[in-house]
Amino acid sequence: MALRKLIAGNWKMNGTRASLAEVAAIEAAATAAGHVDVALCPPFTLIDAMMQAADTVVIGGQDCHHAVKGAHTGCVSAAMLADLGASHVIVGHSERRTDNGETDDLVRAKAEATIAAGLIAIVCVGETEAERDAGRAGVVVGDQLDGSLPPAATARQLVVAYEPVWAIGTGRTPSCDDVAEMHGMIRAKLLAILGEEGVGVRILYGGSVKPDNAAELLAIADVDGALVGGCSLTAAQFVPIIEAAATI
Repeated sequence: MALRKLIAGNWKMNGTRASLAEVAAIEAAATAAGHVDVALCPPFTLIDAMMQAADTVVIGGQDCHHAVKGAHTGCVSAAMLADLGASHVIVGHSERRTDNGETDDLVRAKAEATIAAGLIAIVCVGETEAERDAGRAGVVVGDQLDGSLPPAATARQLVVAYEPVWAIGTGRTPSCDDVAEMHGMIRAKLLAILGEEGVGVRILYGGSVKPDNAAELLAIADVDGALVGGCSLTAAQFVPIIEAAATI
């Protein structure tokens, strides 16, 4: 089943209001692509301003707290993101799992909070280099899916992003065969967890996606889009990835 491609940009802790100048060209490319969905997930400080600058491009958050409100200084809830007009939330990114000690249980709670707020959860999974070298990549990712995905989620509420942690920001990428094998395993796991809803959940690839490798990666079976890091910060790098998706 061919699913509509989603190209999502994660700006991470980058960007000020001056960076909004990049949005116009990205917006134009998203409009021209037509049958490709494009999302940008800037820092919380830019969400409102980016909402004003975008139309075809949808805007998301990079994280949320699992509670709706409360005494959680410095945190942002999914309800707050929804109030700003956001449509997606990234949860369980490898950097948060590593830097903030986020567990699968916490990621699932955040995904459930995201869905409860009417937003789409982009749940990230992926193995480290040591785990892959030990032959445990499939087991690790499978366990993360079991622990992180809300079992009652529908295809409209959920996106999964596979990030080989060792490829993020390193310039390294798995082979196309490696990507195909992992995405195929993820699809089978989605069917096991969600039943028929698993057919329609988009699986994004997120590991050093660049203009020169985007078309090859996006053509792989069960690669339904990309979660792009550094290359999403500028239109010069991000637009060719959107254009590559439009040719698939």
